[in-house]
Amino acid sequence: MDLILVHTTLRTKALHPKKIKIITLGCSKNTVDSEVLKSQLEANHFEVEHETPGPAPVVVINTCGFIDLAKEESVNTILQYADEKKAGRLEKLYVTGCLSQRYKDDLEVEIPEVDAYFGTMELPSLLNTMGATYRDELLGERSIVTASHYAYLKISEGCNRTCSFCAIPLMRGKHISRTMESLIKEAEHLANRGVKELILIAQELTYYGLDLYQKRALPELLNKLCDVEGIEWIRLHYAYPHKFPLEVIEVMKAQPKICNYLDMPLQHHSDPILKAMRRQITAADTHELINEIRAIHPEIRLRTTFLVGFPGETEEDHAALCQFVEEVKFDRVGVFEYSHEEDTRGYSLEDDVPAEIKKQRAEEIMAIQNAISLEHNEALIGQEVKVLIDRKEGGHYIGRSEYDSPEVDNEIYIDTTLGVFMPGQFVKIKITGATDYDLTGIPVH
Repeated sequence: MDLILVHTTLRTKALHPKKIKIITLGCSKNTVDSEVLKSQLEANHFEVEHETPGPAPVVVINTCGFIDLAKEESVNTILQYADEKKAGRLEKLYVTGCLSQRYKDDLEVEIPEVDAYFGTMELPSLLNTMGATYRDELLGERSIVTASHYAYLKISEGCNRTCSFCAIPLMRGKHISRTMESLIKEAEHLANRGVKELILIAQELTYYGLDLYQKRALPELLNKLCDVEGIEWIRLHYAYPHKFPLEVIEVMKAQPKICNYLDMPLQHHSDPILKAMRRQITAADTHELINEIRAIHPEIRLRTTFLVGFPGETEEDHAALCQFVEEVKFDRVGVFEYSHEEDTRGYSLEDDVPAEIKKQRAEEIMAIQNAISLEHNEALIGQEVKVLIDRKEGGHYIGRSEYDSPEVDNEIYIDTTLGVFMPGQFVKIKITGATDYDLTGIPVH
């Protein structure tokens, strides 16, 4: 009897291991999905680690399938852990997220070592396969895997736009807004856990509410979030320029908690390319929108991203984009090289811009922006700014102003000999030095 009991115990342990590692690839929306998964597993009494080194009996890889480089990283990560499983160092391997949603059938054939693949909306099924139960009462609660003082708040899922280069609707489906009540509850939960900064994310923030409330409800949501005690900064990511509701800028100007920062991907500034991309806006309309936003709120900082090398992009198209960047002087800019994605509307077009030209055009845009960023940063020397300390690294504390989002924007370095600070602490800093993408400063006492 003792031998049977021992055998049963070992078999149960093998089938229901309690230690799980989650690997997150891709964007901040995937980060939120991993945080929800982590909280659900922890509620089922699993021990969950996020991207920590070392072995774990079970690994869940949350993949990205947005562009070629992201897909390559996801596939390479799956293969790495598939090798671990073949070598006997891993009991179970599960894959979820956008790549799995989009290429599940192919992946099952190509990498059969994975125990199961799940799409972006199959969390309950993933949990059930792992021996866990989906807990409805946890709605709005999640385990933060970012630094504990900031967190992403995903206000909607999916996208209704038909941009010809984008595969997101294929992987995330149609736009679905979350209710204001659920978002306020989640924000309160995050604030109670010490979160000071909320970063609102969606594929398109400004579409929020059209499905639930038959109106663009982002301004109302922002006002409600500003009432949440403990939250000091609210940051907006991923607004769409077509039919942009200027009331958002009015609320931003009126509410001190809302960072004077807007991330609005524009993608291009040549009318033929904007039309081919199905962006529903012209170059002239884009210029007018930016002028209106800056007229309403001169203190705002604008971040945008551009896509170079779209099929049919000529030197004239690229020159128009370069001129636009030089004229508008955006505060923050990112550039992507076009990736020819199957099943998108752009896939029917010939991918006729060579890879080396795409790379060259991206570098030209960033060279223009580097000079603009240096100019902006040098203008800050001598000014005092409110800084949120993110971390201590070597001999410096590293933080950000309200004009900078984590991981993608400027950082401010403060020598550790000048004070003692903690991550999540707000400090007034006088800017003393500047490069194109970093600042240095001293505390103001």
